Amino acid sequence: MTGRVQGVSYRATTADEAERLGLVGWVRNLPDGSVELEAEGEPARVAELLRWCEHGPPAARVTHVTVEERAPTGEDARFTIRR
Repeated sequence: MTGRVQGVSYRATTADEAERLGLVGWVRNLPDGSVELEAEGEPARVAELLRWCEHGPPAARVTHVTVEERAPTGEDARFTIRR
């Protein structure tokens, strides 16, 4: 995600939303000011999280969401915030 997505609780609220949806994976800030995440779970729930990511928390101003489908890894037991 790009835009104003760092310093606005984007990672924390994304993790909360992913957990609410029963997804596993992670979210992290990138040095260029964007946010990256990987989510695994039921496809409809992943799609719901991606729709949420288009606006994020109230203070965020998301300008672009890029989606890349990947094969599930099964490595994550829950959804975490990476540093």
